[in-house]
Amino acid sequence: MTEREFLLENEPLVFAQMKKSVEHERMAHAYLFEGESGTGKHQMSMWLAKRLFCTNVVDNEPCNTCNNCTRISLNEHPNVQVIKPEGQTIKVDQMRRLQNEFSKKGFESKRQIFIISEAEKMNVNAANSLLKFLEEPQPGLLAILETSALGRILPTIQSRCQLIHFTSLSKENFKEQLKNEGVGAKSAALLASLTNSYEKAIEFSQDEWFNSAKDAVLTWHRYLEKADLQAFIFVQKKLLPLAKEKDQQFTLLQMLLFYFRQQREKTITNSLQLQKTNEILELILQAEQKLRANVAFQNVCEQLVLRIVRLS
Repeated sequence: MTEREFLLENEPLVFAQMKKSVEHERMAHAYLFEGESGTGKHQMSMWLAKRLFCTNVVDNEPCNTCNNCTRISLNEHPNVQVIKPEGQTIKVDQMRRLQNEFSKKGFESKRQIFIISEAEKMNVNAANSLLKFLEEPQPGLLAILETSALGRILPTIQSRCQLIHFTSLSKENFKEQLKNEGVGAKSAALLASLTNSYEKAIEFSQDEWFNSAKDAVLTWHRYLEKADLQAFIFVQKKLLPLAKEKDQQFTLLQMLLFYFRQQREKTITNSLQLQKTNEILELILQAEQKLRANVAFQNVCEQLVLRIVRLS
């Protein structure tokens, strides 16, 4: 799916606004794209960069095939810099390297664009360095900040940017998009519960680990549903080898949460069963909290099994 197709389907108002700004040459020098992960912020940034550098614009749209469009897609255009966190933060050295790049002579055009992904992760020094850019904007320089946590962006930075809000994708629309890409209905529903990011969902769906994990957690859910103590043995035999990384461990618990939420929908007319399922959902949420508190994954899962079995 191209940036244009994604934006037309999910953010038509924002897309129309930005197209109009470009067409009438009423661009701000800095934009702050704000919204949840996967709502199209980066697609908008990339569309904008391509539109401004494209050598074959037709009907106010970039061609996506010229040399400039291709290099922007590959993050290889010298005048379009994308900054992402290094580790947990965006550091001041990254901003200094950016300033260095843009101060060099010999650029292919006078226009320069920088895009900061997860801008809320700038440390204090990096944010102050960016502020200097924004206070004294250079001719032809466009700054785009993308964030899913507006409250963590310095007010002084916010005040120097034009704020563009991106709305959350509807789950049904999201699932339909995934199914259109060949993802099965059950997998699409699971993926929509795990992430709001279309790119992340597609990446997950093509990942061998995800498909193995999905099947394993479904089996685990069936044991737990029957209060079968095989669920306890299953933790060590199947889940531990699958979940060596912390993010994988959280994903397994989120998958389990999804399967029990599905079960709740099926038993909504049975008050006793509904109460039991709600209690299980609460236990899974508590298990996630323990994992965040650095309790070992094996202990978290084994305690969860025992507590679910006791409910029967």
